[in-house]
Amino acid sequence: MGIAGVFSAIVIGIVIGVLGRLVVPGRQHIGVIWTILVGIVAAFVGTGIAAAFGVADTKGIDWIEIVIQVVLAAVGVTFLDRAKSRR
Repeated sequence: MGIAGVFSAIVIGIVIGVLGRLVVPGRQHIGVIWTILVGIVAAFVGTGIAAAFGVADTKGIDWIEIVIQVVLAAVGVTFLDRAKSRR
C-alpha cells in the first residue's frame, strides 16, 4: 500500500467513523483519534464483508458497502464508549 492508499484509507476512515458516530444516539466519550481508528477498521472489514457477499463492486456508488461500513463503525463506537464508561 502506497502513500496514496494510506491517505485515502485515513480519509475514508474519518468519513466512516464520523458517520458511525452520528448514527449512535447520545454523546460518546471517545476522542477523535479513536473515531478515526474505528472508521478505518470498519472501512476495511466492511469492504471484506461486502466482497464476500458480492456487493463490493457495483456500477455507481456502492451503497450497500457504505451501509455495512457505517453500521460496523457505529458498533465500534458504541463498544468503545461503553468500555470507557465502565472505567
